[in-house]
Amino acid sequence: MKTLVARETLAVLWTGALAIGVTVLVSGIWAGLLSANLAVSPAVPWSAAVVALVLFALWSWLGGRFGPRRTQAARRALLRAEPPAAPVFAWATAAGVLWVVALAGFWIVLHRLVATPGNPGADFSRLPAATLAVLLVASAISGAVSEEAGFRGYFQGALERRGFGVLAVLATALVMAPVHALTQGFVWPTLLFYLLVDGMLGALAYVTGSIRPGILVHAVGLLVFFALIWPQDAHRSLIWTHGLDAGFWISVVQTVAFGALGALAFLRLTQLAKRGSPAVPTAGRFAAA
Repeated sequence: MKTLVARETLAVLWTGALAIGVTVLVSGIWAGLLSANLAVSPAVPWSAAVVALVLFALWSWLGGRFGPRRTQAARRALLRAEPPAAPVFAWATAAGVLWVVALAGFWIVLHRLVATPGNPGADFSRLPAATLAVLLVASAISGAVSEEAGFRGYFQGALERRGFGVLAVLATALVMAPVHALTQGFVWPTLLFYLLVDGMLGALAYVTGSIRPGILVHAVGLLVFFALIWPQDAHRSLIWTHGLDAGFWISVVQTVAFGALGALAFLRLTQLAKRGSPAVPTAGRFAAA
């Protein structure tokens, strides 16, 4: 019995270490490619094509396409990248995008309430619009694919299969949030924000049994924050020093209204998943609860 528990614990720890490793590896590769691209030929976004090849190779290996044949089936199951049924995918995407809008408002509210460091990033101000668009999309996709595959696929999936149920979502969020804080600061607003983000993405993977809806929602979210939210962080004023204004209340209403709409869409999603659509893997829905 002790041997079995030890083996299962090591398996979970291995998937957690792999998830962190995949995220750090892709992030490091993309950061290096982006820096080289901006330094050598900023008008030509060649780094996007290179990182696309890296992501394809990583996705293929994690999904069991390459590598040792004896682990191919296991890796394919761990990635859980099979597409869910179309209605499930649609409602998962709707719920996720609505929550992205709510979380964008919540980020602004937090930064108006508490002095926190903004999100550091490269200076894109002198790039042509087309180049900027390609690089932002590449950044969003690389972050979404690596994190969803590693954390919501391998790590959370491993916890779900071992009977953790919805606790797998919380455990994954608790591991993931500090990883984000490494670049954005270990302050409570940032940690709270990423706990909510990772909990939302984990819930989508848990209910649908697939990381595909989460990849799309995650990429949309990153694109929104890269292009619209984080570049304005340095210009946000605290309400304690500059007073309340219409912009603050608009962000509050945005957070509450879109959060409620996202909750309604998620409720519809859970209803569809409970009906037992054959395209939704049982282990990813409610069997582990």
